[in-house]
Amino acid sequence: TSNKRTLRTLFRPATLPPPVISETSPSQKKLLAYHRGKEQQEVLNQLLIDRALEVYYITMDETDKRDAAPPIKELPSTVRQYFVIILNYLFMKKRVQRNPMIPIQQQWLRSMLALVPRSLMEGKDRALLTEELLKEIVRDYEKSMQRCVLRRVLVKPDIKELDKLEEEAPLPLLPLGLDFSSTWRNSYIKAKQQIISTLHILHPTMKALLDFGYTAFFNLLLVDFSSSRLKGPVDCKSLKTDASLSCSKAEEEIISTWYQRVVGLFSQSEALDGVKLDQLESFYNCVSVLMSNQLKGLLQRTTEVFVKLFDPEDRSRLPLFKMDLTYDENKMEFYPSLEDLEEAILFVVDCIGQTLQNFQTMRAWLTGGTATLDAELPAHIAQWAKSTLKKSIKDNLEGPKEHFKGYVESYGWLVDGTAEERINRFVAEQPSFDEYT
Repeated sequence: TSNKRTLRTLFRPATLPPPVISETSPSQKKLLAYHRGKEQQEVLNQLLIDRALEVYYITMDETDKRDAAPPIKELPSTVRQYFVIILNYLFMKKRVQRNPMIPIQQQWLRSMLALVPRSLMEGKDRALLTEELLKEIVRDYEKSMQRCVLRRVLVKPDIKELDKLEEEAPLPLLPLGLDFSSTWRNSYIKAKQQIISTLHILHPTMKALLDFGYTAFFNLLLVDFSSSRLKGPVDCKSLKTDASLSCSKAEEEIISTWYQRVVGLFSQSEALDGVKLDQLESFYNCVSVLMSNQLKGLLQRTTEVFVKLFDPEDRSRLPLFKMDLTYDENKMEFYPSLEDLEEAILFVVDCIGQTLQNFQTMRAWLTGGTATLDAELPAHIAQWAKSTLKKSIKDNLEGPKEHFKGYVESYGWLVDGTAEERINRFVAEQPSFDEYT
């Protein structure tokens, strides 16, 4: 019994004193943070020394591979100085990079978005894509500002091994054709003088032309079928007729408003103020180009709006077309045919392109000539519109094709002679009354 008591006493767990809980003072927190930062810096320095030693050994091996390099127990003084310089530079670089910088202004981002056409901002997942692009712009800005500050504050040592240690990604390239390395005032003045003497774009008459075009065309479309879906199905013939009438009416309106204002402007002698006699030809050429661009812009915008009605991602304004399923001469088919429907839709693009083609140039109008403005719809725009519409028409006609195919498979045998042949063969077999029934 006494032995058991002795064993219990020996193996009894020691009673620990209760823990003392006390709050850490601010000075103690600063001291702890200092020692913790110092330990982290020592670990970082050791890692940098190891990396620098590795780079040094690799460099020594590459310079002389024929002779086996003896084990280096102690680095030369020059190499040690390089390591000290590298460590100091990287240490200071970390400190500079931690400094706060001025963030990019939100007004700049809004100005960038204002320059993007609204057509590119609409559609599925466009908002998410815009957000990602803005984040990329902010990252590039912060990275560039950080490196700019670093280069202004610190002088990077001319040591090759330092480039291998940093391994920084290259900065974003400047836009093509822009060079800010030299002053721009002289080149700007020279370009401005050339513009004034050659293009006449700064002449008050050109400003008046721009105002006329903006007032007349900013909210005008030659053809507008955006509300056709609300009117119900339309047949192909009516579509062609409406397009032709709309283009003719729009052209008459442009002649009576915009073109008459331009003619009235050049009927005044003040329109040529400051233009020398040897500059008249280039001046009128500039007028013709400006008027042509305004007319082409109207044609292009009308075409793009019409094509957008068939956008596969937004079918809320997709036009409805009336088609009949006919039976004639033992044949079932759509009327109009699918080919005729495609031709009617592409006709609208051709109709738009053939409008505004007979406007005289101002020089021809003043001198009684026959030259007309170049207002032809650009070929690449017409090609893009037709290819896009063909693809959209093909996709949207898959449903009617399946509908037609179902009719033919279900009822085609009633009209193609199969049913009549089966009846004649049944009668020729002289069945009984019950079989007839």
